[in-house]
Amino acid sequence: MVQVMKIKNILDQKKLTLSCEVFPPKREGNLEILYTTIKELGVISPDFISVTYGAGGSTRDKTIEIASKVKNDFGMEVLAHLTCVQSTRDDIAAILDALREENVENILALRGDPPEGTEKFVRIAGGFGYANELVEFIKAHDDFSIGVAGYPEGHIEAPSIDVDLVNLKRKVDAGADFIITQLFFNNNDFYRFRDRALKLKIRVPIIPGIFPVLNYNQFIRIASPLYGAKITSRLADKIEKLKDNPGEIEKYGIEYAINQMYNLLGNEVPGFHIYTMNRSDPVRKILGELPLPR
Repeated sequence: MVQVMKIKNILDQKKLTLSCEVFPPKREGNLEILYTTIKELGVISPDFISVTYGAGGSTRDKTIEIASKVKNDFGMEVLAHLTCVQSTRDDIAAILDALREENVENILALRGDPPEGTEKFVRIAGGFGYANELVEFIKAHDDFSIGVAGYPEGHIEAPSIDVDLVNLKRKVDAGADFIITQLFFNNNDFYRFRDRALKLKIRVPIIPGIFPVLNYNQFIRIASPLYGAKITSRLADKIEKLKDNPGEIEKYGIEYAINQMYNLLGNEVPGFHIYTMNRSDPVRKILGELPLPR
């Protein structure tokens, strides 16, 4: 019998949670490499592993397969991402049933990015246009623990942070149990976001998302308008100076993440969600330098 634990209950029971995000590989043969990484992450005893859902729903089956492997073979709690993109209500219901059959009880409900080659998200006939609608549907379908995304600097499509926070409250009011934030590099952005959320009576845990910059290409991609993340001048200047030295970029990216998390630790965050980019060694290095109350 596989033990099932809802993330909302884990957050209730623990002072600080630790979670790691992985993504399905684009090539079929790389699944075993990913599974090795996940097993290596198991050494740090994460409270859950989250598995992303490719743009346009492109990795739907792999997401379910990987989530099942994490839960049923590796014995770790798992958070499966689910988006509205190119899915009808019947499609979503079938995915939820498939996840339930695999003992997956935790879902991160997202609107999702437009399919590759398109610029704008379009609601399909019989589908959802917003994450709060997806949350409401999941809540009515079965007893899952539901997480949603938060954006400390505002979603790139939102006209303002205030409007984006109103949308976040809609997701929470629809039944979300916790929030995981998009990556950010200035902790003050996170603190302002959290304070504004509290003023809107958003009371669920808000888990900061931490992204260690490990190479120059990552840095360039994150700095693009697609991500909408502000790069601090300190981080940008250092990475630019080191761009011809990959090893030093990774070392500094790990150091920057450690300092971010030290600061957040002193400001009562409920946990950390680390974007691993499917690598375990930087995560283990980071956590080896932090006095986490586990």
